[in-house]
Amino acid sequence: MPHTTSKISPTAYATGQFWVRQGLSDPRLSTPQGRRLDRLFNTFLRSIGGQSFNTLLLARHVGIDRLLERAIEQGRVHTVIELAAGLSGRGLRMVRRYGEQIRYIETDLPHMIATKRDLLEADQRLPPNHRLRAVDVLQDSGPLSLAALTEKLDSAQGVAIISEGLMNYLNPEQAMHVWTNIARTLSRFDNGTYLADAYLLDAQNSLAAKLIGTALSVFVQGRIHIHFACESAGLALMQHAGFADAALHTPQSLVASAPTPKKRKDRDRVVLLEARTRQR
Repeated sequence: MPHTTSKISPTAYATGQFWVRQGLSDPRLSTPQGRRLDRLFNTFLRSIGGQSFNTLLLARHVGIDRLLERAIEQGRVHTVIELAAGLSGRGLRMVRRYGEQIRYIETDLPHMIATKRDLLEADQRLPPNHRLRAVDVLQDSGPLSLAALTEKLDSAQGVAIISEGLMNYLNPEQAMHVWTNIARTLSRFDNGTYLADAYLLDAQNSLAAKLIGTALSVFVQGRIHIHFACESAGLALMQHAGFADAALHTPQSLVASAPTPKKRKDRDRVVLLEARTRQR
C-alpha cells in the first residue's frame, strides 16, 4: 500500500472486498467503500478485456498461502508478520487453521490498523495469538519500525515476514531499503523466511497489463514499479539485500487448482518469491 498516515488507499478497500467476494475473508471486512470500488474496478477490467487481473490476484494470494502453510507444517515458522496487511483475511484464516501453533501479527500504517481493529473487534477481541500492530516499513527505528515490533521475539523461533501487493508501490530505492530491513530483521532468528508476490518486467508487455498498471497508478496517485527485470536479476537483488537463499515459484507449481489465465502471457505475470536468511 502507498505510505500515507492520513488516508487509506482505495486499493486497500477494493482488494479487501475482493477477498470477501472470493470467500477468502471475513464478511466483517466488507465496507461500503470496498464494495463501491470493487464494482468500479471490475467494470473497468471488463471494458479493457482485463478480467485476468482478478485471476492474478487469486493466484498470488493462494500461492503465498501455500508457501506459508508449508513452512508452518515443516516447523520452520512460529510467528508470522504480514506487512501492509490492509483488509486481507489471511491472518484470520491462518489462526483458525493452526490455532496456538502460530502467532500472527498483522501490520499496516496506524489509520489502517485502527480501521481494521474497529471492523474486527466491534463485538469480540481477537485471540491473544492474533494481533494488529502499526508499522511503517520505511522506518528503521522508533515505535513504528519493524525493529521495535520484533525486538522482544525469541531468536530461537522461526519467523516469516509476508508482503503482498506492497513492493510495486515503492520506488527502487525504497524497495531495496525495505528488503534490506526485512533481511536484517529475519537474520536474528534461527529460521527466517520472506514471502511476497513478484513481477518480471519481460512478462508485463501486454496491452491489458499496461492499461491495468496505468489504472492502478491513477488509483493510488503514484507510479507502479516493476523491480525484477528477469528471474536472475530478481534473485540477485535478494542476495544483495542480504538473503542467503531465494527462489521464484509459479502459482501453478504450488497449488494444482490455482486459478490459471488461458493465455500464457497472463499466467506468467506474477510469481511468488520465497527468500531465506539461512541456506536451505
